[in-house]
Amino acid sequence: MKLKDYLNLSNITSREFSKKINVNEISISRYLNESRFPNKKILKKIFKLTNGLVTSDDFLYKDKNYEDLTIEDKRDIDILVEDIRNCKIRALAKSITMVESTLAKDQKRTDYLLTKLKQQNKSLRIGVTGVPGVGKSTFIESLGLKLIQENLKVAVLAVDPSSKISGGSILGDKTRMDRLSTNKNAFVRPSPSGGQLGGVAKKTRESISCLESAKFDVIFIETMGVGQAETEVYNMVDIFLVLLLPAGGDELQGIKKGIIELADLIIVNKSDSVMRSVASSTLIDYQNALSIIKNNRPDYAPKVLKCSSLKLNGLNDIWNEIKKFCKIRKKSGNFFVNRQQQNQDWLWTLTKQKMLDHFENEVKCATFSKSLKKKIITNKINVAEASNLLLTSFIKKI
Repeated sequence: MKLKDYLNLSNITSREFSKKINVNEISISRYLNESRFPNKKILKKIFKLTNGLVTSDDFLYKDKNYEDLTIEDKRDIDILVEDIRNCKIRALAKSITMVESTLAKDQKRTDYLLTKLKQQNKSLRIGVTGVPGVGKSTFIESLGLKLIQENLKVAVLAVDPSSKISGGSILGDKTRMDRLSTNKNAFVRPSPSGGQLGGVAKKTRESISCLESAKFDVIFIETMGVGQAETEVYNMVDIFLVLLLPAGGDELQGIKKGIIELADLIIVNKSDSVMRSVASSTLIDYQNALSIIKNNRPDYAPKVLKCSSLKLNGLNDIWNEIKKFCKIRKKSGNFFVNRQQQNQDWLWTLTKQKMLDHFENEVKCATFSKSLKKKIITNKINVAEASNLLLTSFIKKI
């Protein structure tokens, strides 16, 4: 904890505290503005008087990354907000890049950006998942182009696995949606997952806010399809689609039951001429499976449909079923209740992430942390003990 924060919290004036540690008022003012570092004797007095809440680290470490935004920063973001509302693609790309940045200053800018944008909640959010190779990108592109023909604006957040070396996207979904990504009424953005479970980037919700402010009618969130905690995606969309390959018998056992239970629509893709009969059998198998699974929605029973994203067969049926789903959910009021619950989930997710980011920024730069690293390297302390000491140090500061 900073000495200034301790004095404010304890309702002690700097003059009173200066007398307790036996220094003059000029010295205490310099300690408070961090222009002077207390000597060892004074540090011991401060540590003792504050019950260990103020340590030498609090004078050594000044977090420049968390300084307030400048007037220029705010002006630039105000311009960015206006451009986003006018759906300027370059502004959208710039805002999402800033949202995804891990730099502390960019996180401050993102907070200001989201405050200015405010929530729109007028877009339809569609989650799409499925095993690799099922044809998620082709399906989204085909359905997206169909929606554009109906005068709707379409955005896609395609979450790719992250490279461990560069941190960037590995697959590059944008290159696999070339027709959609070059359409003037569409926006396709591949984002690295950053190692996040559930095949969803850390800042997907914030990116959705940017797209909604740009007045996109439909937003697709395509996941990696790795089968890890897909509830992350489910908890930020209005309708959740699970794509399957035509299969039968033992092959059906490869699909996780938990993901099927989340599905609002199960879509058997690649129902082409060669696989049409197998796709029909798969459809029946999953219809039977759904009959013994409890409905996840109180007002809607999941459906199983089939399509060919390449041949464009079945896409009309899927879009009509999506519209039917929305109509039922809005009539019952559960569509809006779901959005409210998602905002509550976002509150806690964002709070936990900010705490983690603050912990990393605060502790990694601290002298105490550096000394512990040296002790670990020289085997003077084990990792578990060092971790407890770091956590204790951080808790004292807050």
